Amino acid sequence: MDLFKKTEGVHNYDIIREKNLYPYFHELRSGQDTVVDMEGIKTVMIGSNNYLGLTSHPDVVKAGIEAIEKYGSGCSGSRFLNGTLDIHVKLEKELAEFLHKEAVVTFSTGFQSNLGIISAIAGRNDVILCDKENHASIYDGCRLSYAQLVRYEHSDMNDLEEKLKQVPEDKGILIVTDGVFSMSGDICNLPEIVRLAKKYGARTMVDDAHGLGVLGAHGRGTAEYFGLEDDVDIYMGTFSKSLASLGGYMASTKRVVDYVKHTSRPYIFSASITPASVQTARAALKILREHPERVKALLDISAYMRDGLKKLGVKVIDAITPIIPIYVYEDEKAFKACKMLLERGVYVNSTVSPAVPVGQAILRTSYTATHTKEQMDYAMKQIKEVLDLLDVK
Repeated sequence: MDLFKKTEGVHNYDIIREKNLYPYFHELRSGQDTVVDMEGIKTVMIGSNNYLGLTSHPDVVKAGIEAIEKYGSGCSGSRFLNGTLDIHVKLEKELAEFLHKEAVVTFSTGFQSNLGIISAIAGRNDVILCDKENHASIYDGCRLSYAQLVRYEHSDMNDLEEKLKQVPEDKGILIVTDGVFSMSGDICNLPEIVRLAKKYGARTMVDDAHGLGVLGAHGRGTAEYFGLEDDVDIYMGTFSKSLASLGGYMASTKRVVDYVKHTSRPYIFSASITPASVQTARAALKILREHPERVKALLDISAYMRDGLKKLGVKVIDAITPIIPIYVYEDEKAFKACKMLLERGVYVNSTVSPAVPVGQAILRTSYTATHTKEQMDYAMKQIKEVLDLLDVK
């Protein structure tokens, strides 16, 4: 059979295009900000992960320009060989200090970070306990590791313990969870995860891609929020969200980090982060360290939007993070809502199966510390009107 046969015929995305409801790959004609130019439409952006509003911060932009001028556009090799710059090392030291961990290793993307960490740490004689709603990159990292993958029901600590009880004593155990879940915006039950890990001799890994710069008094993430920074074995995170750049990292002990640096194939065989990405991440981290009030501003504007939607009768999950999913249930209604909102100057993300369960389609909205209440008032008014037009209850 021809390998390309699967590409023929009519696919879901073809049908969506025919209905003029295709919601993906919209072209931005401006940088990420609270208001953007999307295909010629002045649009309130409530669909990005620019949580601290630093992608257009002058210090961040300046750092990227100066990095290109000094180091050029790329590193032309992996960190393992010729691709380690002095600024890579500085970023890792600064991030380790900020996160209160012994060491950090950086990866070229956040997705690659989970691939590289999990596949190096876990192997054929190990078992990984994975929350069912964890990010796709975690699942792919688990597959690459060849460890036994055991999924537990989302944030169900009784189910997690039942699964832990079944793991043979001669197996290594890793419990891996999102800190803040990327679709729902809810926070993992880290205190109970840590307790169970200690009880059953497991190690813990928290994917804090949506936690860094969002939770904790200083923005250090989920573990700081719960006061458990000394109890989490591995942090993973990205630079593409709060730190306004591109790349990812792992924070742990020096021994664990050194082991990953010498055994992780996705790390060893990938080119290192570009100079501009390194320096913009460093500049953003400096702003976060010096201005933790941005974290409070982010949670305040998120609470304003969440409360406003509730008052309008829009159903949202009770949480505190800047991720607010709005359930529309049917895939086609999600596509229609996105199109109608964009025409009204509001951008949201339509999220359908398999990213969410069938029949649980959502409009994934997310917020930025620099959003204004006026922008939120406009966005929530448009959301309410569109939901009413689509008869979403």
